[in-house]
Amino acid sequence: MKNGLRSRMAARLLGAGLALLPAAALAHPGDHTLGHGDSFVSGFLHPIFGADHLVVMLAIGLWAAYLGGRAVVGVPLAFIGMMIAGSVLSQAGVALPAVEQTIAASIVVFGLLICLLARLPAGPAALLVGLFASFHGFAHGAEMPDVATPFLYGAGFVMATAMLLGLGGAIGFASRGNVPAPFIRAVGAAVMAFGVVTVWAQIA
Repeated sequence: MKNGLRSRMAARLLGAGLALLPAAALAHPGDHTLGHGDSFVSGFLHPIFGADHLVVMLAIGLWAAYLGGRAVVGVPLAFIGMMIAGSVLSQAGVALPAVEQTIAASIVVFGLLICLLARLPAGPAALLVGLFASFHGFAHGAEMPDVATPFLYGAGFVMATAMLLGLGGAIGFASRGNVPAPFIRAVGAAVMAFGVVTVWAQIA
């Protein structure tokens, strides 16, 4: 009885995650300047209303939960740490090539990893996540409003990022052992398809 209830709850969580994708697709990836000049609020809303950032963070949290072990903590921390580093690089005037294209490609990569139920050791998984996170952080920093206070804006998008990674992880943990693998793969395929559309929008 309890297993059946957990299965239904996990399926609903995954379904809710899938439902976010069409809504996210309506958001313009390059227009996240929100909060009416409020530094913290604008930074907090940036990842939530940026379709590319939102989907990637949920996907990474889910994948980290699926990997288990040290990856549960190490992978999200790698994302947050390298995202901050990327933002600092942006504010320092360092140039990174193909930022938006790389962010779009990260959606495809993490969707594919979920679709394949790919298991990587915690170290390589954290390195992969950290690589893409630096580009996400660079975009956060580059799109910071001129009127924003960097510390408050940064605190906002770090907090939102941690929450989204945690939400993805919660969905992943609720799904482990309770949701059939084909359904998890379908979620990954949906994320990957959204990524392909995003990549196409960047190069078209």
